Amino acid sequence: MNRLIFWGLWIGFILYAFILAPPARPDTTDLILRLSTGAWEGINPAVIALFNAMGLWPMIYAALALVDGRGQKLWASPFVLGSFAVGAFALLPYLGLRQPSSSFSGAKGLLLRLVESRWLGLLLTVGAIALAAFALLKGDWADFWRQWQTSRFIHVMSLDFCALWLLFPVLLKDDMARRGLGASWVMAAVLALPLVGAGLYLALRPALVEDAAAVATG
Repeated sequence: MNRLIFWGLWIGFILYAFILAPPARPDTTDLILRLSTGAWEGINPAVIALFNAMGLWPMIYAALALVDGRGQKLWASPFVLGSFAVGAFALLPYLGLRQPSSSFSGAKGLLLRLVESRWLGLLLTVGAIALAAFALLKGDWADFWRQWQTSRFIHVMSLDFCALWLLFPVLLKDDMARRGLGASWVMAAVLALPLVGAGLYLALRPALVEDAAAVATG
């Protein structure tokens, strides 16, 4: 049933983005280029913050999915890489294919050590707080609302942000179990602070216990 839900969400998201969302504006390509290169003059700070937040979410998901993939029959890395370009559109298929897994075995390689780093979690948290403050203090929200209604790019990017925020508990639940975290308030706190809460979790979560035999042979 869970698999059907994720695949249904994925198909529904695609259909909505290309059929029901507002039409693409002629200046979309130019806007994406300017956002990507830092030529932000004249762009609503709320849009700038949202665009950059969509660059933080894939890194946060990587810190859970790459660990989760160790216990799966499929690699998580292709889906994580795809999420840097298309967000939840790439991650939903992984959620639909994976099996619940609350264990970890083997040794942590270089990549897992990187995503396990508390410093990474701290940097992502600081970035998330900075973007939230920038959007709240500098953003023109009346203009953002108008763009949300008339621009497919802004509209779908906003929904993508919400999807990544609300889907986070799917991987968070198993990640907490791997680390012996059973307190329900942890998940509630993470969800209460979109993006910031996820970054704080990465910065504060206990380290994974490696398989001693695997470490010795590695």
